[in-house]
Amino acid sequence: MGEHTVKILIAGAGATGGAFGTRLFEADRDVTFLVREARAQTMRANGLRFVAPGEDRTNHIPVLTAAELAQADPAAADSAAADRQDSTPFDLVIVAVKANGLESSIDDIRPAVDAHTLIIPFLNGMAQIERLVEEFPGQVLGGLVKIVGTITDGAIHQMTDLAIMTIGDLDGGAVPDPIVEALDVPGYRLQILQNITDALWEKWIFIAAAGVVTCLFRAPVGAIMAAGGQSHIVGIVDELEAVASAGGHPVSAQARDMTLAMLTAEGSSFTSSLYRDVTSGLPSETEHILGHLGRTAADLGVQTPLLDLTLVQLRAGESLRQS
Repeated sequence: MGEHTVKILIAGAGATGGAFGTRLFEADRDVTFLVREARAQTMRANGLRFVAPGEDRTNHIPVLTAAELAQADPAAADSAAADRQDSTPFDLVIVAVKANGLESSIDDIRPAVDAHTLIIPFLNGMAQIERLVEEFPGQVLGGLVKIVGTITDGAIHQMTDLAIMTIGDLDGGAVPDPIVEALDVPGYRLQILQNITDALWEKWIFIAAAGVVTCLFRAPVGAIMAAGGQSHIVGIVDELEAVASAGGHPVSAQARDMTLAMLTAEGSSFTSSLYRDVTSGLPSETEHILGHLGRTAADLGVQTPLLDLTLVQLRAGESLRQS
């Protein structure tokens, strides 16, 4: 990668990509967003507003569309992004889209990637890792983020001070120093893990457990507990953790305690993002999170009746929604 400035392309300017991309841009990193045409027009006209506790400002961060990136035509993009097009591919591509946008993102980022480019996906689960490794073998790092954010009227809202980015080499090797230095900026905490795959599995199991619990019983945690659901919640967690163990990535006692504490809290209003999407009639990550875990369990010979039951319910509901 040499001594040159690390060029970073962020696919997606939603809550996650927008928040971390803003921090990187404000630390004078060479950042460009890859977004859809409508989003690009809005960001070019109005900038990207970022709101966090005690913070509210707007930045004009370079943007590209997939068509502009594929054409590599400086006249087609804003001048700041055009400067970057002259020397694409990029050194680092961060994929921060929803699961249902992964396949199109793979096609979109392809012109930005050459043999030296590294790719970090910030999606839940493990399906994106497998898919990206298939397309770009040897170039994918593991990554996960912790942040509470949303996007409202195009503005990025970080709801709390929590902001952590965790990355690591999938084979336990070292992350290149230039990548670490480029991503280590004020506004969030950067963690480098040698066992990033274990961390990705732990997060996957937690998100899946939260999804199964709240979607299967169609209620927040507190209501499920009040209805006598504790033993069933524990059974769901046990079932899903058995998949992780069979896959060679057992969930730590600390992570299990955290999961159970959150999913068995009396009076809690907690629901999973999967539940909120499903009950709102929005596109969900059902197949990316739960469907992929079900297929993984089957491949490993692990029985997952509660997960399977939840998938039947969600798939049936989605079929009705689309009919």
